Amino acid sequence: MRYVLDACAIISLIKNEDGGLLVRQALEAENNVCFVHAVNLCEVYYDCLRCYGRDPAEKLIVTLLQAGLMLRSDMDMEFWKSAGKLKSRGRISLADCFAVSLAEREDAVLLTSDRHEFGPLLAIPGFPVQVLFIR
Repeated sequence: MRYVLDACAIISLIKNEDGGLLVRQALEAENNVCFVHAVNLCEVYYDCLRCYGRDPAEKLIVTLLQAGLMLRSDMDMEFWKSAGKLKSRGRISLADCFAVSLAEREDAVLLTSDRHEFGPLLAIPGFPVQVLFIR
């Protein structure tokens, strides 16, 4: 299975919050591939940097990548236009638009806990990816 993790999914994993186990299982399953867009990983980095400081934030990124999280930094015109079109459809963070665009590109399921952002968008016909709420 192919997954894209947004920042809240990764943060739930590292903080052992509800839903973190599902993220861990996605990362550890033998045939799974888990992606994260650089914009979403930046959110995780700044959250850790703000809460714990530079050294823990740097170690966290290394640990996540060593655990098999595949970093993507797609930013070609088709990709960022896809994110922009999604942003124009409703209340969703720009970072989450990048996660959705990556999930669409990779034909992957998006793992998130952001029901408040994704719930209304999923009600609109034609949402481009499958979303799995981790809690």
